[in-house]
Amino acid sequence: MITLDDLKTNRDTQITVGCIAFFLIAFPLYFSFAASGVSSMAGARGVGDYQINGNLTYVQLTDGIEYIADGDTYMIDDLHTDSIDDAEDLNIVGVRVLMSYGEDESANGICGGPAGGQAAADTISGTAMHAGFNGTADGQNNGGNGAHEVVVEWFNSSMVGAEVSGLSESEIISQIDSMGAGLGAYSAEIGVSAEAGNTPGGPLSQCDRSDDGEEVTFSVELIVFEYTIAPVFNEDEL
Repeated sequence: MITLDDLKTNRDTQITVGCIAFFLIAFPLYFSFAASGVSSMAGARGVGDYQINGNLTYVQLTDGIEYIADGDTYMIDDLHTDSIDDAEDLNIVGVRVLMSYGEDESANGICGGPAGGQAAADTISGTAMHAGFNGTADGQNNGGNGAHEVVVEWFNSSMVGAEVSGLSESEIISQIDSMGAGLGAYSAEIGVSAEAGNTPGGPLSQCDRSDDGEEVTFSVELIVFEYTIAPVFNEDEL
């Protein structure tokens, strides 16, 4: 145990206390400097070969089921990333609208056998929009069940899981990190163009077909890409 008298008179004690004080001050300063150096180097590696690793995940903004009449469009708005916890920490690189639907066509009268005809394909269209980015895709039920999706992206999806050469790390980041572009308001539209099927019995047919619209199940989801970038070294370089 070091006493005050030892500290005043014993040179070895003075040196020991001085070393302890030095390390107590120097170590925190060193680790703080090292941490700031690592942070400042992020994205600073030059042109080379890099492996981009990461996964696409999906965060739901809304979902539902809606009957949409023939010729009508159902608007899905009031969607915003403010409803997602810690959205500002996510690399939101796109949005998708998933749609599935059946066949609501009805047949009335004497519709048995070949004279009853068959249901016609209906077209369901979907559109997704965000901050100037938008996309549209159509699908059909082909007289039965159907499904399709609309995907809108604002990043280079070809780099997911790829090895990239001839670019610097910062150039790669500029293509796969949205830099906050995914934050804000979103909207979507779903439209239906319904068609009634044929009745091959001709004018004497007693089977009438009608199709007033379709019931669509939908989901609007954010596309999130969390990634890492690692240098690739050739054996010749080692």
